[in-house]
Amino acid sequence: MDDVSSDSGDGYLAGQILIAMPSMSDPRFARTVIYVCAHNADGAMGLVLNRLISSITFKDLLEELKVEDLPSGEAASPAIHFGGPVETGRGFVLHSADYVGPDSMPLAGAFALTATVDILKAIAVGEGPQQHLLALGYAGWGPGQLDGELQENAWLSVEADPELVFDGGAEDKWERALAKLGISASLLSSDAGHA
Repeated sequence: MDDVSSDSGDGYLAGQILIAMPSMSDPRFARTVIYVCAHNADGAMGLVLNRLISSITFKDLLEELKVEDLPSGEAASPAIHFGGPVETGRGFVLHSADYVGPDSMPLAGAFALTATVDILKAIAVGEGPQQHLLALGYAGWGPGQLDGELQENAWLSVEADPELVFDGGAEDKWERALAKLGISASLLSSDAGHA
């Protein structure tokens, strides 16, 4: 997916945040907040921002990837996020654009995406991007699939901002994303539209 520009009136939502509506029937996406990395006629790809994986630590991940020659002592230890149900063994780092490696892909606004071990090494030694979110797996949609879900009111969207994307408060990120739209979660009902 080459077009990673933000929504410029073309109907595509790259650079936006998707917020699952309470009526979301897929339990993998219930109450999720997703950064849309790419969205075009070929489909869409995004990373879930508010689901953590507690079964693996950053140190475990580095060991599994056989990342060696790291300095001893206190290294960075970011949380590992469940990025989505597709390719759950594949890692992605959504990060601020202050770090650009040879394989980094600039995204809309002040964001970039890197999926190589080099960025993990840089993060571990304190030389990575100032802000980052490490995710295993991603959310993917085929051609027209996300557009259909949007028409069915499965998702709301809002402009992505680094504070919401990168802060560590995963447990209330859904409510805070709704608040960016001026919506209180208590006012949304999963039965909306049914008499």
